[in-house]
Amino acid sequence: FLICIPLAFYYARTGEFVGAMAFGSKTAGVMALGQVSEIVFMALVPFFLARLGVKKMLLVGMLAWALRYMLFGFFPSMPAVLILGIVLHGICYDFFFVTGQLYTDRVAPPETRTSAQALVGLLTYGAGMLVGNYVLGFWGDRIGLDPATKEGWLADGKAFWLMPAIFAAIVSVVFFLTFWEKD
Repeated sequence: FLICIPLAFYYARTGEFVGAMAFGSKTAGVMALGQVSEIVFMALVPFFLARLGVKKMLLVGMLAWALRYMLFGFFPSMPAVLILGIVLHGICYDFFFVTGQLYTDRVAPPETRTSAQALVGLLTYGAGMLVGNYVLGFWGDRIGLDPATKEGWLADGKAFWLMPAIFAAIVSVVFFLTFWEKD
């Protein structure tokens, strides 16, 4: 639930951010690199899962969120860094969501697996994204972000992106300290 609060920032604002900062009419094509990355990393999930285990996979996915937002906040005028932030989507999504779904399927009793998967979906993409959208709206208004212009992003984009970066990093630490993988 908590890690999906900063995820809402990516889904709601990245397209207009990278469009204003560097890519203009080519933004849709650049954003599609995130889905290409998802496909590549989805194929690599079994490899990494066997070597890292569930806890480290989930942690890497969450930390990739924090890294992506830090890249957006500190390097908004560097197209290559913006592309890297978009390509991190594959790690963010697959290492967290796909690994989480596999883990849920493994630990939930057979008679409750469907309900367990539905609960995970409700908490992450439902409640987490809902709260995240309220938070990003509040935060954007609070800092006075003008997301329609490059100047607006240059003036307030750092503050906008660093808040979800810090939030994702804190959630990652809490997760690291409290999650114990069940065999």
